[in-house]
Amino acid sequence: MNTIQKSKGLFLVITGAIFWGVGGTVSQKLFQDFGIQVNWLVTVRLLLAGILLLAIQVFRKGFSPIFSIWKNKTTAVPLIIFGLLGMLAVQYTYMASINHGNAAVATLLQYLAPVMIIVYLLLRKQTTFERRDGFTVTLALLGTGLLLTNGSLSELSVPGISIFWGLLSGASLAFYTLYAIPLLKKFDSLNVVGWAMVIGGFTLGFIHPPWQAAFSTFTMEIYVYLVMVVLFGTMFAFWFYIESLQHLSPKETSLIGNLEPLSAVLTMVIWLKEPFGSFQWLGMFCIIAMTLVLAFTNKSDPSSS
Repeated sequence: MNTIQKSKGLFLVITGAIFWGVGGTVSQKLFQDFGIQVNWLVTVRLLLAGILLLAIQVFRKGFSPIFSIWKNKTTAVPLIIFGLLGMLAVQYTYMASINHGNAAVATLLQYLAPVMIIVYLLLRKQTTFERRDGFTVTLALLGTGLLLTNGSLSELSVPGISIFWGLLSGASLAFYTLYAIPLLKKFDSLNVVGWAMVIGGFTLGFIHPPWQAAFSTFTMEIYVYLVMVVLFGTMFAFWFYIESLQHLSPKETSLIGNLEPLSAVLTMVIWLKEPFGSFQWLGMFCIIAMTLVLAFTNKSDPSSS
């Protein structure tokens, strides 16, 4: 691999990870300062980003490849399941956790997914328990405890409902990562993820139609933030991540992807002026250390939301 290719891969994954983290913080501002509803934002985010990803695929390879996944029920049914229980679940639970808490805690709780995957594989006897596994689980539990209590057991730093949605987000990401593997072996990533986003957004649209919003109250600032969430925090973030895999190894991409929770925390603290205690910083570093250990030692790495 030449230097130019590696430099391009590094640029893509670093930019994508930063976009993901900042997108979560921008979503928090939309929820807390402008009263945007979680259901509506997730619907719009998934539909628009999914359509744009499929449009990019059409531009690159034509119309025929994007419909090939629907030609056989052995791939169409798993795609629908992936769209609902994978894509929609991970996006909705992540946004709900942000809405009830903040982007930093939601992002870090989502990064417990690798530990959940380890536990699942152990229970299915698809892997054996190693010293590394005990170390990463300990880091994850310690980090989560510090993150949520800020060193005080008397009260949690975020509401319990935010923790509930955050843990569900981690579980959803674990399912998303494992269930997508067979589909991604047969079809292009843009094809699978684009359709999964459209399926998830279309389904949630029945509950909260995207046209049912108080558009008359939307300011230019709101529209700018929405564009940031849809284009940068969703479409470009995922596109850059999967493109980086053409130039970097999965281990390298996963490792550098740890900039996502760091960027979420920094933008929340600097831009939104949210308090973040010293024990929470320590908890954040424990969780990031856990993902670094996994990135250095595992051959496969978890995907991001």
